Amino acid sequence: MMASSGTGPRRVTINDVARTAGVSRQTVSRALNDKGEIDVTTKQRVLDAALALGYRPSRFARGLVRQDTISVGLVIPDLLNPFFTEVAAAALDAARSRGWHVVVYDTGDRIEEERGTLQVIASQVDAVVGYLSQPEDEIDKLARGLPVVLIDREHRTERFSSIRIDGEKGVRAAIAHLVESGHRHIGMLDHAGRSEPSIRHAWFADAMAACGLDAGPVSRADQSVEGGESALKDLLAEHPDVTAVFAFNDIVAIGALRGARRLGREVPRDLAVIGFDGLQLGALVEPPLSTVALDTRALGALVVEQTARLLTGEDPLGHDELVVGAELRLRESA
Repeated sequence: MMASSGTGPRRVTINDVARTAGVSRQTVSRALNDKGEIDVTTKQRVLDAALALGYRPSRFARGLVRQDTISVGLVIPDLLNPFFTEVAAAALDAARSRGWHVVVYDTGDRIEEERGTLQVIASQVDAVVGYLSQPEDEIDKLARGLPVVLIDREHRTERFSSIRIDGEKGVRAAIAHLVESGHRHIGMLDHAGRSEPSIRHAWFADAMAACGLDAGPVSRADQSVEGGESALKDLLAEHPDVTAVFAFNDIVAIGALRGARRLGREVPRDLAVIGFDGLQLGALVEPPLSTVALDTRALGALVVEQTARLLTGEDPLGHDELVVGAELRLRESA
C-alpha cells in the first residue's frame, strides 16, 4: 500500500506510521525493532498502524543489507562553482568513513533538471540530501518517502530535515572591520538569480545598521567571475564613492578583484573586497581574498550524521544542532 501524495502514490514512511499511531518516529522504530523500552499497548498500536498502511521499513533500518551498500543521492546545483565542489567533497569524505556509496548529481541550477534528477534517483538510493529549490510538497512527491536532508534551506514540515547556514555574526564582523578601517560607503554584490534580495543581503543590511549606517547600494551579480566583474562595474558607475564591497560569495568577489584592476582601482587601497564562503581558491588569488568562511567539513559531517539518524530511526539532531556558522577570515583584500 502507498500513501497518497496528491498526484499519485508514494512509499509509506515511518513518519506516516507515527502520525497514524499518535507516537514519535523513535517509538515506531522501537516497536518495529522489538525493543523492550515500550509498553505493550503502544507497541500493538504501532504494529496495527504499520499493517494498515502497508509500511515496509527501509533496507537500512531493517538491517537486511550491510552498511557499506547504503547509497545516498547528493544533489548539487553547480559543480563548476568551487564552493559546491568543496561541500560535495566534505560530504563524500564523511560518508566514506561510514562505508556509504554517494552519487553526486549536478542540476546546473535548473528546476527542471532538479525535478528529473529526483524522479530518477528515488528508486536508486536510500536517502536524498543537498540543495533543492522546489516546494516541499513537490519534493515529497518526487522523493517517494525517502529521507530528505536539505542544505541551506529551512524546512517547513516534519517530513524533512535541513542544515542551516548562519552567517549573520560573520557578516557583522566583516562590516564592522570595514567601518573600523574607515569605510563609510559600502556596497554589496548580491545574487542575480533571485526575485528578492538574498538572506545574505539581510545580514549585510543589519550589519550596516548595527554600525549606524544605511544599507549601501546593491548590484546584482551572476554567480561567476564574469558576473562579479560586471556587477562591480555597474555598481561603481552609479556609485563612484563606494570604497568597499561585500560579495554574495567568493567567486563573485574574485570577479570584483579583477574588475577593480581593470577599472584602475587598487585593492585594498582604493577598494576593499570581502567575499563569503571561505573557498581555498581565495588564498591563491592576488591579493588574497578576505572572506566570511564556512566550515565545509563540518557541513558535510552534519549532513551525513543527520542522514544516518533518519535512516536508522534514531533521534534526529534538533533544530539548534543543525547549524553551521561562519567567521571572518581576514586576508589582504580588506
